[in-house]
Amino acid sequence: MHVLVTGAAGFIGSHLVEALLGRGETVSALDAFDDYYARSLKDANVAAYGRDRVARFFEMDLAGDDLAPVVDGVDAIVHLAAVPGVRGSWGQQFHRYLANNVLATQRLLEAAKEAGTELFVYGSSASAYGDGAVEAVDETYLPQPHSPYGATKLAAEHLVHLYGRVHGMAVTSLRIFSCYGPRERPDKAIQKFLVAARDGTPIEIYGDGSQRRDFTYVGDIVAGVVAALDKPPLGEVVNLARGATHTMREVLEAMEAVTGNPLDVTFGARQAGDVRVTSAVIDKARDLLGYAPSVDLGDGIARQWEAVRSAAHSQ
Repeated sequence: MHVLVTGAAGFIGSHLVEALLGRGETVSALDAFDDYYARSLKDANVAAYGRDRVARFFEMDLAGDDLAPVVDGVDAIVHLAAVPGVRGSWGQQFHRYLANNVLATQRLLEAAKEAGTELFVYGSSASAYGDGAVEAVDETYLPQPHSPYGATKLAAEHLVHLYGRVHGMAVTSLRIFSCYGPRERPDKAIQKFLVAARDGTPIEIYGDGSQRRDFTYVGDIVAGVVAALDKPPLGEVVNLARGATHTMREVLEAMEAVTGNPLDVTFGARQAGDVRVTSAVIDKARDLLGYAPSVDLGDGIARQWEAVRSAAHSQ
């Protein structure tokens, strides 16, 4: 199988490319290397799997560049590229989210349709669900995004399934919940807190620490994506999560246990767009994909802590 991975210099994308190469797939990789965070971190992500190991590497803009060469000869696309982040999606930067999350997806779908690409797997987000549910949600729950970012991810998801229905494309959407692990973006909670624990700097929590997340280790997410390539649940939306939640206070306790370092924590105001709970029912993923997440929070944080410490030693 020849798989195109977009967002291949990012957190989940780099792990996915590494996994696909490891099992002998032909991989093309694409990333825009935008300035959401440092280019050096993205280059390090690519170095982890080796740029020279992929069949083709495209550094380009999905929202504006010619995509015909990108999809040529590709059997399947895993579309992970997006501008991330809930808080940054408000205000003057929203045009970036529209261009990179919605328009880019539509243009890639159009190119895939014209090329006759066999399968399109979309990396959606738990942010599509919004802030209404306080218990675990399955895929029948009505999405009501709580941020402009979530709205763009849901809009792109609707586009994916529209192309599936109208044009007969084989499509699947995977709603990913609170992914963490080595190579996590520097602005995300667990990465920020572990760096602070390493460096002895203060940690600020948005809210009172009671907010709950379905933290899911990146290796489990990648296993779910690979399963969706092997036995695609066509036309379906599927939750990928751990299936268990932890409060931010519990995360801090786990970090102190793993690092052996006391944390200097302050609590601030809840930020616009932050949700109180992300929690998933994952029965559909188990049934359709054979999905079986295996890394609990303590083990996952320990693995990420080793990566954070190693990064410091290599600087």
